Amino acid sequence: MTDSTAAPAPYAGVAETAAEVRAGKTTAAEAVDQALARIERAEPRLRAFVRVTAERARAEAAELDARQAAGAPLGPLHGVPMAVKDELDVAGVPTGYGGAAGGGPATADAEVVRRLRAAGAVIVGKTAMPEFGIWPYTESEAHGHTHNPWSHGHTPGGSSGGSAAAVAAGLVPAATGADSGGSIRIPAACCGVFGLKPQRGRVSSAPRPDLWGALGTVGVLTRTVADSALLYDVLAGTVAADRWHAPAPASPYADPEPGPRLRIGLLLRTAVPGCAAAPSCVAAVRETAAALAGLGHEIVEDRYRLPDPTGTFLPQVLGGVRLDADRMPHPELLERRTRAVVRLGRVAVPPPVLRWAERRGERLTARVCTLFDRYDVLLTPTLTGPPPPIGRMDGAGMLRGALRAVPMVAYTALWNVCGNPAAAVPAGFDGGLPRSVQLVAPPSGEHTLLRLATELERVRPWAAVPPL
Repeated sequence: MTDSTAAPAPYAGVAETAAEVRAGKTTAAEAVDQALARIERAEPRLRAFVRVTAERARAEAAELDARQAAGAPLGPLHGVPMAVKDELDVAGVPTGYGGAAGGGPATADAEVVRRLRAAGAVIVGKTAMPEFGIWPYTESEAHGHTHNPWSHGHTPGGSSGGSAAAVAAGLVPAATGADSGGSIRIPAACCGVFGLKPQRGRVSSAPRPDLWGALGTVGVLTRTVADSALLYDVLAGTVAADRWHAPAPASPYADPEPGPRLRIGLLLRTAVPGCAAAPSCVAAVRETAAALAGLGHEIVEDRYRLPDPTGTFLPQVLGGVRLDADRMPHPELLERRTRAVVRLGRVAVPPPVLRWAERRGERLTARVCTLFDRYDVLLTPTLTGPPPPIGRMDGAGMLRGALRAVPMVAYTALWNVCGNPAAAVPAGFDGGLPRSVQLVAPPSGEHTLLRLATELERVRPWAAVPPL
């Protein structure tokens, strides 16, 4: 670092870091060095990372600095250190899916990683997840427990728990996630960051054609709404290998223009058995509703009970895990409970059952989305309770793990079945742990969610409060 440059602040975001590098206030090398130093200090206590690619990251940052010095065009993420969830391929690095059954290094970047690099981001490592992302707790036999930066005795959620913990702790400005049942929104809620699950088909899953049938999508976790908008401008769009293709966004997500006042449906009830929201979660929703009303939006509390999606959700999960396991070169190293899930998937979910589950999901979607005939956006809890203590998967087999997972996905999994964009938005704290609410939009409604979340962020600037 020269006298004319300074390292980005620990909690500098994506846009801020890129702007400082472009302006010469710091360099890509310095930004990456500082991120790697923060990771080294936080690990292994936080255990957000399964692999840190320090040598390669420093080489890529030096190359970016050389290009900038030569006057080459700079991408929107120039010099920004980022982390990638362990289920996305990073060329030269093993893709472990959170476990030990993977093989050698990936031969090419996943499409999302390729786009991040093309925009100037530097990948500094891969983040922890439960094996195959099955569970909403980032705990595995291969890598142990990932801890919540706000309270190391509590879970960061899952399955993108390593990414959420790394972003919340200020180790990196942003990290990728993937969401097939809440796996972006749940850890965002547990860790007090912003997590938008985009519309199905908005972001490429290549080289995989899909993520667990119709359920999954790749996305990002950030501390600010603006950073997510910037990243989705980089990532939006699919390739021929993708099964799902959403219509192209009508305009950029970043710097959205002010929108109209909205009619927002407040829904607290779910038909998932035994999963009523705890008082702290209900309070978070009502306080957010009051903030939105103060911003001029109309809030209508609706007694509609959000349906239980298990009948279409579970077969697609089982089928997806079975296909994931089939790609592993060392299936003998899968966790015992994962092997049980795979066996059940092979027996109970042949291809005709998967097709039936997707068709049933389409019918459920048509029914649920009639809500948007009378509301512009839905406001619900993200979780049924505060982040649970760590160790929820200790000693748990498939059945006990599933029972412990249900309350975490009670408000999130429905929107994977339907494919709608949905966001976890920070909503203060209870007992030192983050609270969150969920905003859900009609299909291709990411612009609406980003605008609304930006309004909330202005009156409740959650990113100004760091955990460490």
